[in-house]
Amino acid sequence: MTVRVFWEDPYAARLDARVTAVDGADVELDRTILFAFSGGQESDAGTIASRPVLQARLDSDRLIYTLPAGHGLKAGDRVDIEIDWARRYALMRLHFAAELVLELVCAALPGVEKIGAHIAADKARIDFAWRESIAPLLPALVGRVGELVRADLPIRSEFSDRAAGRRYWEVEGVARVPCGGTHLRRTGEVGAVVLKRRNVGQGKERVEIRLAP
Repeated sequence: MTVRVFWEDPYAARLDARVTAVDGADVELDRTILFAFSGGQESDAGTIASRPVLQARLDSDRLIYTLPAGHGLKAGDRVDIEIDWARRYALMRLHFAAELVLELVCAALPGVEKIGAHIAADKARIDFAWRESIAPLLPALVGRVGELVRADLPIRSEFSDRAAGRRYWEVEGVARVPCGGTHLRRTGEVGAVVLKRRNVGQGKERVEIRLAP
């Protein structure tokens, strides 16, 4: 199984690895820093041996990367992996901002249900099943997120079950949440956020999250 170095060191932007399997355009590695779409968080952009990664996907416990046809790599080759760090860091900041918003909404609206989420490099969104507009809650959410950002609290990210690959993040006194994404070290790294409410259908509310300029 590929070692997920992005869990142990989500700030690593470059890594040496070895190709363990090749199937046409698809390759697998012994270890990686390239995150594959999971839990709503988009995949990293990057290269393997200077070849652009066209797709990164999870297949059970396997991480598979699609490279351009004719990439020429074979099992046993040593390769250099690089990620688009600016994109990764934006994803990490928006991911954690979305996690905070989710926890705060759930605390403020008993019975609310999360029904979807997506984390991109330019914005994040969380969808809720809720019968009323969530707009009146947004100022309080922005204020509370701002408080947590200014407090610059440490974020702990660890395994709850290493064998099963289950992980969580925790901010002491705030929340402990199961999550297999890539996480910041401190809440202060999120920076200021902008929240916007959208109605996406009867009984459905969406909160969009962007990083303030």
